[in-house]
Amino acid sequence: MATGNSNKRLGLIGKDIDYSFSRGYFAKKFQKENLQGFSYENFDLPNTKEIPNVLQLKDLLGCNVTIPYKEAILPFLDELSPEAQAIGAVNTVVLSPNGKKIGHNTDCYGFENALNDRLSDWPKGALILGSGGASKAIKYVLEKRNIPYLVVSRHQNHGALTYQQVEEKHIANYPLIINCTPIGTYPNTEAAPNLPYTALTEANFLFDLVYNPAETTFLNYGKTQGAKIANGLKMLEYQAEKAWELWRG
Repeated sequence: MATGNSNKRLGLIGKDIDYSFSRGYFAKKFQKENLQGFSYENFDLPNTKEIPNVLQLKDLLGCNVTIPYKEAILPFLDELSPEAQAIGAVNTVVLSPNGKKIGHNTDCYGFENALNDRLSDWPKGALILGSGGASKAIKYVLEKRNIPYLVVSRHQNHGALTYQQVEEKHIANYPLIINCTPIGTYPNTEAAPNLPYTALTEANFLFDLVYNPAETTFLNYGKTQGAKIANGLKMLEYQAEKAWELWRG
């Protein structure tokens, strides 16, 4: 692992990311583990044109990637890990010593381990809310575990249901419901995906990739109906530690 006086830069590429978990998490990690010379910063970019400027920064070891650039960053990378290739989205970039920019996806690792912490048996089916880059990592894990799923999207495309089409039978037959959208994120904390929440029971498990607030309106609706709930904090911690392993080689 690189230590010493030379600055080793890490960061997060995204848009409107002042709320981000990652910067605070790694600042605490560097302090707790007495890791000298490391820094972690937010690269809040207005558009994809700025991505190459970040990837060319001096002393940059790598970066995380969040909404809305998990898919948009792909053309700027030299290689993809097998997981990132299969998923079609990147949330971690490693800059190798030879200058290559290698894309990885640690979201899948984070999601799978976060659910393993909470479930002894995975549900028989899942509803995936959202069709963006975050949802692709979730699909990858569910397919790996042979769990059938339906995608719910604002627009009917690629076989997805619209929110208006979700019925009680879907809630019953696909008991794991995963919010992969930013709906409910601070400061718009009153918002929630449009679902028939009264159909939820104790057989359901609601998992929200959102972690700020800790209990979103989506999760609160589930708790009210007796469903099990979990936010995205453990997933983020797992994926962050996996990213750190990749950066330090």
